[in-house]
Amino acid sequence: MATPRSVTLERLAYTLAAPVLAVTPNLYPDSPVNQVVQLAGAAGIGGWVLAAKSDEPGAGRKILRWTPLVAAAAIDVAAKNTVGWGPYGMDGLLAAGWAAVGLLVLPYSRHTRRRHRPALAAPVPQPAPAEVLEEPVAAVDDGADLLTREVRMLWENAGMPGRTHVVKATRHPGQRHDMTILLRASETGRPITGLTEAVVAAPFAVPSSDVVLSEVAIQPGRQGGPGWLEAHITPDANQRRRTKPTDQEKWTDRVASSKGGAPGSELVHTTRDNERGVTFYRARMADPTDTPRIDLPKLCRALGLPEDDSRVFVLVEGAEFLISVFDTPPLSPKFPATRELLTPDAKGMYVCGFSITGQPVHNFVFQHDKNAAKHGLVLGVTRGGKTQFFAVTMVAESNAGQIVWLSSCFKDEKTTALGEYIDRQGITPLYMARQLRAAKALCQIRAEMPWGHDGKPHDYKPGDPRCPYKQLNVYADEFMTASQDPQYGEFIQADGDALTVMGLKYGIGFNPAGQSPFAHNGFSTEMKDNLRQNSRPVIFNMGSPGATRKAAAGTMENAYDVPTIPARYAPKEGSAIERAMAGEAEPENGVSTGGVAVVVLDNGRAVLMKALYVDFDDDLADLFPSEINRLTDYEISELTKLGLWFDWSEPEPRPGEFWPEPDEDGDGKPRRRGGGGKGGGRGSKSGRSAEPKVTSPRQALEAIKSLTDA
Repeated sequence: MATPRSVTLERLAYTLAAPVLAVTPNLYPDSPVNQVVQLAGAAGIGGWVLAAKSDEPGAGRKILRWTPLVAAAAIDVAAKNTVGWGPYGMDGLLAAGWAAVGLLVLPYSRHTRRRHRPALAAPVPQPAPAEVLEEPVAAVDDGADLLTREVRMLWENAGMPGRTHVVKATRHPGQRHDMTILLRASETGRPITGLTEAVVAAPFAVPSSDVVLSEVAIQPGRQGGPGWLEAHITPDANQRRRTKPTDQEKWTDRVASSKGGAPGSELVHTTRDNERGVTFYRARMADPTDTPRIDLPKLCRALGLPEDDSRVFVLVEGAEFLISVFDTPPLSPKFPATRELLTPDAKGMYVCGFSITGQPVHNFVFQHDKNAAKHGLVLGVTRGGKTQFFAVTMVAESNAGQIVWLSSCFKDEKTTALGEYIDRQGITPLYMARQLRAAKALCQIRAEMPWGHDGKPHDYKPGDPRCPYKQLNVYADEFMTASQDPQYGEFIQADGDALTVMGLKYGIGFNPAGQSPFAHNGFSTEMKDNLRQNSRPVIFNMGSPGATRKAAAGTMENAYDVPTIPARYAPKEGSAIERAMAGEAEPENGVSTGGVAVVVLDNGRAVLMKALYVDFDDDLADLFPSEINRLTDYEISELTKLGLWFDWSEPEPRPGEFWPEPDEDGDGKPRRRGGGGKGGGRGSKSGRSAEPKVTSPRQALEAIKSLTDA
């Protein structure tokens, strides 16, 4: 039998190390070799301690493995501390004995690993031992059914994966291969570890995706906890799920996954409304503290729905959300305005349009809860539906017995037609400036106007029959353009700011309309905040979905999701790829989205709606009341005294109306006066103090020097 190489090397090491152990401590007591040998011995003692404390088998082999190092260190210390070579040459004898033990006794290299056998020089064929047939151990019969016994056989052939035992196997109803197996740890009190879907799937030859592991709940008569586990093996159900999934399965697999259109959500139910032609998918977040993160195009692709903004809408409410899929665009038809819809109730609420779900959307003519009038903010590009919505709100306000004034920058057929049914209407920035000056002056007049029941002035109270005046609603169409007018824009913006601050207390509401709600376009921060807090802003198409969302977000307190208004209603037909390959033209089936708007409700939530349609080709008398609501004689007389009540359509400003007349001795440009004018009350930003009276040439010279644009 050949000697293994490790044994030969170990014996050679003993032979060479023995003289070193004997000579070095006696001849070279300060040599580093002594320190190395002693450190090796200390390491051996540490190995002894660890082996003795270990509960694992093989502690004796480990102690024997460290013994040569400890013995060598002991010999080195003894030789170093004896005189000379010791009595009878003891140092040399100990070193020789240490080497002899390593050479003659079974070499320690054979203990380096368990069941070590020295390799043979050449393999020697051995006769095969006669096969000994062992008596099969009779399994304990626990009354298991045939399926459980077959599963146990497969499990035992796989080597009892995870050191577990099959307690019971249950076939799923109506399935050939689907089953649930109940597993427990083989050792009592040990948790099941290392068991994965792939390990369970291997004995049954199914994909790991067809295996789901779940915990076992504690039941009467059966334990639970970490030592138990259920494995659901469902190849048949998964095959059907992949080919013909239900809505619930499709949602779980494609939508609620981490890469789906609404991760972490679960489908509550699907509802079909045949009468309205809409399918509702109601869902919620599995964790009610999560906020839905919805990617609508991805969600539509996952459910096989049309990716169409005009037919698919999402409504989010807390942790729940609703996907509405319409057969036809729900906001494409017209909703005619009627006297019934536009007659406010006792709280001042009326229907101004209908949402995508067919629900009526309400607006108000006064703020019942704040006991005040209301403002209004309407935004949108040209031909977006602003003037149409003006007509809706003016009809409701007139039916509530309120007064309406309307001014605009440019002549328009619809505004002219509305002028026949309201108190005052006119065109040009000059008209708007006069209108706002009169409205601001009216605030001061009403502040001092006595009430009949006690002869004292009071704040406006909507619906109070004792109030001596009616609510006034001032409309300014294309306010953004008018506020940038080189002559009158300064007065328009200043008086508009003042009216939004002062008006509500005296029953005067300001309703500007434009194409931008931002400060650089005439809407100061003060004005926008007051309009937002005291109205329901309505935003029509702003030219692009991004601009619409930006404008809507600018009127909201928080960044809620803003619905998208498409440029046109254009349901997809066929495949654009197929048409491109065939060279066919795209179908021209777009429909205008005029009248569709985002309305910001009181709680800051944005809702998509279609405003009521007022047909200006018909007689509007059926919508408006028979009599036009106007100011009281007292208010008109007071405005007349201030020089603010006349025909505002006069093409030129009256002398001293906006600027003081030039001095008789001077021919320079007269100084412009701020928007406060004769109306009193809150002054404008350009005229905060009264103009000095010029009575001499010296005073005239000083006044000219003080001009800002001199």
